[in-house]
Amino acid sequence: MAVFPSKEGEFVEWCGNLIAVSKQNATEWGLVPERITELETEHNAHKVLYEKCHTSSYTKLDVQAKIQTRKTLTKHVEVFIRNNLQNNDRMTDQGRVALQIPIHDTTPTPQPTPDTIPEVEVLMPAPRTLHIRFRAENAKRWGKPPRVHGLECLWIILDKAPTGIEDLLHSLFATRSPLEMTFDESQRGKRIWFAVRWENGTGRKGKWSEIFSAVIP
Repeated sequence: MAVFPSKEGEFVEWCGNLIAVSKQNATEWGLVPERITELETEHNAHKVLYEKCHTSSYTKLDVQAKIQTRKTLTKHVEVFIRNNLQNNDRMTDQGRVALQIPIHDTTPTPQPTPDTIPEVEVLMPAPRTLHIRFRAENAKRWGKPPRVHGLECLWIILDKAPTGIEDLLHSLFATRSPLEMTFDESQRGKRIWFAVRWENGTGRKGKWSEIFSAVIP
């Protein structure tokens, strides 16, 4: 899967390049033009909000809309790459380089069971929103470590601390940092409890972290 740029400006530019190159080579690579057009529409909407949020006239609603449009665009780009580009026999390695996506490796890479516990930080970027940043222990950059598919997160909203992992009834999974959680207005001010662990590409899971908590902003 593609490694998306973490910086917003680079992400906008990267998506624009992916869409432009795909349009230019749609016939040769057997791509469906309608799928590319849908991505282009979503990318343009996100780009408008991104640019507005870098002016003095932006509002909190603009920021929230920008976050949501990036989330939607990222999801649809992932699906487009996986279904149309990554294993497309009509593409060349030169084409994948132009798209800035990894060249497919047919040799399986060993995926050992994760042997570390994620290091996390809870951020509150906006009302009713939590971001859980994650990284390997003592790593300099946020994100998952090598040979790890993503982060599994169990959570629950409770007034008192849960007695154990089994009390965390809800589950989320993230392949990129941060994991974003959004809540209803009625849930603001309530305490939410979490535990996290790594999972590799074959479903093998590491050890759970200690249970930690935050208050929904």
